Amino acid sequence: MHQQITMSPPKRTRQDLVAELEALLQKSVDRGAPGVSAAVASSDDIIWESAKGKSDIVGDRPLDSHHHFGIGSITKVFVAVVILQLVDESKLALSNTVDKILNPEVYAGIENAGQASIERLLSHHAGIDSWEDEPSWIVRGRGKDIRNDHIWGKTEALDYVRRPRVTAPEPGQGYYSNTNYTLLGLIIEKITGQTAEKEIRSRILEPLDMDQTYFEGFEEAKHPEHLPHRYHWATDRFRDTAGVAPSFPYVRDNIIEVTPSNLSTSWTAGGMISSVHDLLKFASALRDGRLLGSASKDILKDWKPFPDSSQQVGHGIFRWDSLGTSNESWLGHTGGVLGFSAFLLWREEGDCAVCVLSNVGSVHSGDVPANAVTVVKRSNFLEIAAELAGISKKSAA
Repeated sequence: MHQQITMSPPKRTRQDLVAELEALLQKSVDRGAPGVSAAVASSDDIIWESAKGKSDIVGDRPLDSHHHFGIGSITKVFVAVVILQLVDESKLALSNTVDKILNPEVYAGIENAGQASIERLLSHHAGIDSWEDEPSWIVRGRGKDIRNDHIWGKTEALDYVRRPRVTAPEPGQGYYSNTNYTLLGLIIEKITGQTAEKEIRSRILEPLDMDQTYFEGFEEAKHPEHLPHRYHWATDRFRDTAGVAPSFPYVRDNIIEVTPSNLSTSWTAGGMISSVHDLLKFASALRDGRLLGSASKDILKDWKPFPDSSQQVGHGIFRWDSLGTSNESWLGHTGGVLGFSAFLLWREEGDCAVCVLSNVGSVHSGDVPANAVTVVKRSNFLEIAAELAGISKKSAA
């Protein structure tokens, strides 16, 4: 009787893993994303980076790893870090409520805003409607009535939710709201006496040498020549919800160019520009505890259930126990605004951080064939990245 010998599959080399990551980026472009930029870091070192597709479809210009992108709600992580630093400094308490900090006219008419605590704002449990979900705001902020040259005031988006709540549940239940982080930005300014963007710069960007990151519309652009053209999925849902502005031409079926727009309406809820290089510096610093004290780091990762059962929410970041084909826990945040999509992640246990950015947005577009988030969620990208980080660590040792 012959004994059956089971052969284990050959281990993939670094070259194999890199080729697979490159192929996944190309697949996203083939599915319709104008351009995608991505990088993987281990410790503080970028161990792989690449970009596929176009920075300008009509001009036929390639995208590269030096391009900068809108990062959408990854902005919220920066805001949360500053808020938690202020807690560390005893300038704020998580139990403080909005009505004890901001002037009443700032939050007037917004149901549940006055009694919302810092803790509930951070974790999206405040029961406050999101201006992003208000139909009249959508057409002005993303769609047919947009004014491309208009720089929104910092409280202007709040004017769209000065009414009884329509979409938010009772306080204490999870509901993702951009309004929460607009209020947190205003709280930073009230407590410090400085602009939120200045506080984020002095507390995070400058210490980490993040010189490619800024608030569009509120700070001078860093290397504007590195901004790609901006595109958005104009699906039936987007056309029905937002409508297409006359200044946004179709460049492909269901893809419009939105380059004249700006991110000022999103401000501290989603208005920052950055790069894969800068964001991986930020992820590494967060993972290593270089930005927060131990107590605040624990608060950041104090997980609560969220309506989407695939994720849990902390106080500024999310946790996924399963993402794509990876069954490991990953922490981070997605981002989506007009013209851009983004995903920043790091392993909860293990030395790997991943950033994917794209110059196509899909907010209010529903399910789309490709953007920065689909690269991660619809493939084995994270598994490959983690394996690559493991190989790199062994090689360094």
